[in-house]
Amino acid sequence: LMNWHPSPGATLNSQILAEACGCAESLGGAKDGRWKTSIYFYRSMAREAAAGQQGQQGRELLGVALHERPGLYFSIIRNNRLVLQADAAFPQVMEKLQSYKARVALNFEGFQYQLGDFCLRIGKCVPNNSETLRGIMMEVEYYPLSSIEKSRAIMEDFFDIWQETVAKKSLPGHFIHVDSNFSEYGLSDQYSFQHTAVQYATCLQQLLTVARVQS
Repeated sequence: LMNWHPSPGATLNSQILAEACGCAESLGGAKDGRWKTSIYFYRSMAREAAAGQQGQQGRELLGVALHERPGLYFSIIRNNRLVLQADAAFPQVMEKLQSYKARVALNFEGFQYQLGDFCLRIGKCVPNNSETLRGIMMEVEYYPLSSIEKSRAIMEDFFDIWQETVAKKSLPGHFIHVDSNFSEYGLSDQYSFQHTAVQYATCLQQLLTVARVQS
């Protein structure tokens, strides 16, 4: 995953997203429908009650619903470096158990492009039921390889080509990639949807950091 890092003093706008989509098309990408991934912020209800008494913050849980696997739901506790894969009904189970409650939802949504052996998903990050732009990002998938190490050089070459293409637009900012330390989550070299969920959590953290700096 890559996310847009605005230049100092610059702000996010829909034109940047349009230009990024234009870059995908200029590289020969064929539009292949829309996509949407959602991240939910949960707060532990038991810990929140305890935190209210002790003046401490409760443990935060992230829920990730990926566009590629609508039947699955991923839960991430960043502080403990835990990622769990469950059935899509998992949020309803948590609600019934009254263990966690959803606080905020953010959606990553946009267009998907097929480019040879690559799949590009370019989109915006917006709060649920709002059009307030919180970020712009791109997900790159390389179909032939599932090994992270074996595909690293190919992905880096693609990233270089992408950066050169975007640079020609003279936009106020650039795309950055922040590595996720998958080994901390106990994930192997063979890429899985759990890896994707962890990357979205990392990307979201970066977007929020940039938003705080910009504000």
